[in-house]
Amino acid sequence: MNFEGMEVEMKYDAGAAARVPGLAELPGVARVASPRVDSLTAVYFDSPGRALAGRGITLRRRTGGTDEGWHLKLAPEQPPGNGADAEPGAPEARRRRELHAPLGRADAVPDALLAHLHVHLRGADLAPLVRLETQRTTHALYGPDGTHLADLADDSVTASLLPAGGGPYQWREWEFELVHGGPDLLGPAADLLAAAGATHTAHGSKLARALAALAEPLPADTKRPPGESTPQLAAGKEAPAAAVVGLYFATHLDKLLGNDPGVRLEEPEAVHNMRSAARRLRSALAAYRKLYSKAPVRRLAEELKWLGGMLGGPRDAEVLRERLDRHAAELPPGKDSAGARERLDRHGAEEFDAGYRRLLLALESGRYFRLLDALEDFRDAPPLRLDGAGTKATRRGRKVSARAVAKAAKRLRRAQDKASGTAAEGDYEEALHRVRKDAKRLRHVAESAEPVRRRARKVAKAAHRQQKVLGDFHDAVIARDLLARMGSDGPYAVLHAREIELMAAAEKKYRKARKKSRRLLHGRIT
Repeated sequence: MNFEGMEVEMKYDAGAAARVPGLAELPGVARVASPRVDSLTAVYFDSPGRALAGRGITLRRRTGGTDEGWHLKLAPEQPPGNGADAEPGAPEARRRRELHAPLGRADAVPDALLAHLHVHLRGADLAPLVRLETQRTTHALYGPDGTHLADLADDSVTASLLPAGGGPYQWREWEFELVHGGPDLLGPAADLLAAAGATHTAHGSKLARALAALAEPLPADTKRPPGESTPQLAAGKEAPAAAVVGLYFATHLDKLLGNDPGVRLEEPEAVHNMRSAARRLRSALAAYRKLYSKAPVRRLAEELKWLGGMLGGPRDAEVLRERLDRHAAELPPGKDSAGARERLDRHGAEEFDAGYRRLLLALESGRYFRLLDALEDFRDAPPLRLDGAGTKATRRGRKVSARAVAKAAKRLRRAQDKASGTAAEGDYEEALHRVRKDAKRLRHVAESAEPVRRRARKVAKAAHRQQKVLGDFHDAVIARDLLARMGSDGPYAVLHAREIELMAAAEKKYRKARKKSRRLLHGRIT
C-alpha cells in the first residue's frame, strides 16, 4: 500500500558505550514500551552522478521491520523551531516529506515514486549505490492517554558500496522521531540525549554518512543544495538589482521544479501552477534582460515559451471543457441537449488527453532536461552584463525595478490605446488578447519589485484584475468559435448566444477595471 507522511526527526552520533537515557523523564511521557529489536537491510539507489544524494533526496528499498518497502525521502524542508518563531536554543530537527510503496521487484522502482525523481535525474538511470545493514532497537514513547508520541531508534549500522565497492564501515547513531507528539518534545529530548553523551550528527542521512566515508567525492557542483535554492534579500530595500531579480527567479524556478511530479501524476492544478511559474520566469527575463548577456536570455526565453506551449495544451483544453460543461448543464432537458452535452464533453476529453500525452512526452525529452539545467545555471551563476561602470546588476534594485514596472505599465497603456482604436471585430478581439498578455507581464514585473517597492503590490493587483476579466473574455471567444463549428441551431445556438453575452459582460468589467487603475498605472512606483 502506498503511504505518504511527514518525517520530523533529530539525528545524533552515539558512541559504542553510550547508554540510552531514561526517556520516561521527558515531559508528557507516561511510559516507554519495551524495546523492539529489528534487523533491517536497505539498498539505496541513485544515478552515477548521485543526482539524488546531491539534492538531499534518498531512495531505498528496505526489508525487515514494520515498514518494509520502497521509501522515498524528499529534500528537507525548513525545520520546525528554526524559523522566525523559533525559541532561543531550539534544537535543529529535519522535516522531510516521505513516501512509501510496496516492496515489489528489487530492480523496479514504483512509478508513484519515480514520478518525483525525473525532474532531478533528467534522463539518468538509477542503480544500487549503497547497502546498509542496521540492527535497530526502538524505544516507543507514549503519553498518559496512550498516544504514541515519538520513537527513539538506537541503530548500529554497517555500510558497504555497491556493486562490490568499499566497506564495511560501521557506526552507531540515535534517531529521535516524532510520531504524534508535538515539537515541544524536541527541546527536552535534545537536552536529555546530549546529557547521555550524544552529539548532533554532521550528516543529513545514513546514506550521506556512508558516501562520505566510502565513496570518492564527485566534482564540485555549483548548484545550491536543497533548502538554499532561494536566496535571501539580505540588503532589504537597498539590495542590488541582481538580488531582487535573483530572488524572484529562484522562487519561481523552485515552483516550476516542485510542480513537475504533480504534472506527471495528474494532480489537480499542477499543470496550471507549473505553467504560471514558467510564465513568470519569462516575464522576469524580458523585463530585466538588459542586466544579462543577450544570448543566454534569448535561449531561455525561447525554451520557456516552448514549455509554456506544451503546458498550455492540456490546461486550455481543461478550462474550455469545464466552462462548456458548466454552461451545457444549464440547457433545458431534452434529447438534443443531452446529445450536445455528450458531444462537447467527449470533444473536451479528447483534446485534454491528446494535450496531456504531448506534454508527458515533452517532460521526458532531452530538450526539457537541458532547459532545467540551463535555468539552474542561470539562477546559480547569472550571466551579468558588464558596462563602463562594472555591471548594471549592481545598481540599486529599487531604481531598476521601478523602471521595469514603469516600462511594463507603458507597454500595457499602448496596448489599451490600440485596442480602443480597433474597429474590426476579429482585430479587436486579438487586440484585447494583447492587452491581457501585457497586463499579465506587468503583474509579474510588479511582483518582482514588491520586496523593495511598497506600491508595487497595488500595481500587481490592478494588472491582475484586468488580466482576469480579459481572460474570461478570451475564454468566451474560444468557446464561441468552437460552438460555431459544432452547429448553428438548437443547443449550440443557445450556448453560442450565451458566450456572446459573457463576452460583452467581460468587456464591460475590463473597461471598469481599466478606468479604476488609470491613475495607479500612470503614477510613480514608490
